[in-house]
Amino acid sequence: MRIGITCYPTYGGSGIVATELGLELADRGHDVHFITYANPIRLDPYIPRIHYHEVEVSNYPLFQYPPYCLALASRMAEVAENYKLDLLHVHYAIPHSMSAYMAKQMLAAKRRLPFVTTLHGTDITLVGMDPSYFGITKFSIEQSDGVTSISEDLRRHTVETFGVENEIRVLHNFVNCETYAPDPEKQGRSRFAGEGQKLLIHLSNFRPVKRVLDCIRILAEVRKHEDAKLLMVGDGPDRTQAEHLAAQLGVADHVEFLGKQNNVQRLIRIADVLLMPSEMESFGLAGLEAMACGVPVVGTRVGGVPELITPGVDGFLEAVGDVSGQSVRVLEIVENPDVQRAMATAARRTAETRFATERIIPMYEGYYAEVLGR
Repeated sequence: MRIGITCYPTYGGSGIVATELGLELADRGHDVHFITYANPIRLDPYIPRIHYHEVEVSNYPLFQYPPYCLALASRMAEVAENYKLDLLHVHYAIPHSMSAYMAKQMLAAKRRLPFVTTLHGTDITLVGMDPSYFGITKFSIEQSDGVTSISEDLRRHTVETFGVENEIRVLHNFVNCETYAPDPEKQGRSRFAGEGQKLLIHLSNFRPVKRVLDCIRILAEVRKHEDAKLLMVGDGPDRTQAEHLAAQLGVADHVEFLGKQNNVQRLIRIADVLLMPSEMESFGLAGLEAMACGVPVVGTRVGGVPELITPGVDGFLEAVGDVSGQSVRVLEIVENPDVQRAMATAARRTAETRFATERIIPMYEGYYAEVLGR
């Protein structure tokens, strides 16, 4: 198939999933065309069957805000016609699904161009619920030729909030278990942690919903009992506050802010525990990547996370904001080697048996075929 993919090319779950999906599809023989305003963060455009088409937006004095949605629609239609795309797959409802809808209408007199919309979370729980975008979000979902959701929780929330009647297919996030794999030797760990020191890690875009300040507080609590260090991977609006809090709590020397990283698996696999204290997670991609690396996750009981983690088996879940409870769970893992080994093994098994690319990508291919009527 010839597939056009549009996503936000930033350091966030929806963009990462879209990029990884495109790479996996290309590896399986499909031609994949990324259509967006910048090269996605994890995309190598030199990979065979991967193509990138930049969306340029002109800044005319007449426009107070550049009309990206219109420029994107025009570029989608152009690429679809020039490269004979079979369908478009857009990630994050607003504005991508509306742009796809317009591109479809632009080509309607010549050919059918179906589009699939994948809902990722805040496009529904935050942006879509804003009164300014509610109507257009509902319309774009209803006009999609196919709609997928990354978790059952998000599917249910979408139906309850918007009252849409068309089917929403749940296709969970996935992980390449060859790329994200355990490293028994923990190579490179000595660069960050001393002998016997426990190593915690957090990955996110550092938005308020990720509660990165809780990570600093958890470290401070854990250090009352164990020598531990925290790696903070990513960047965003709450980084400065997190740095200040680390200084206030006296743990600044034990937190390393690494910024945005491309090959995060190299960092994840050297850690003992991944912290995911989010206020909302529609799935928890960072958690899945950690589990594939054999790293247990201590997270929160929100959104689609319970669909990923089985508490006490391959990780732990506590209430949002319960720093004490999450700290206790971290200690339960790092202070008990047998518990850590058992959870690491179970976490890897969960990733392999339920969320590996070999299981999920064929579901996308089958869904595309359904949408195309093949």
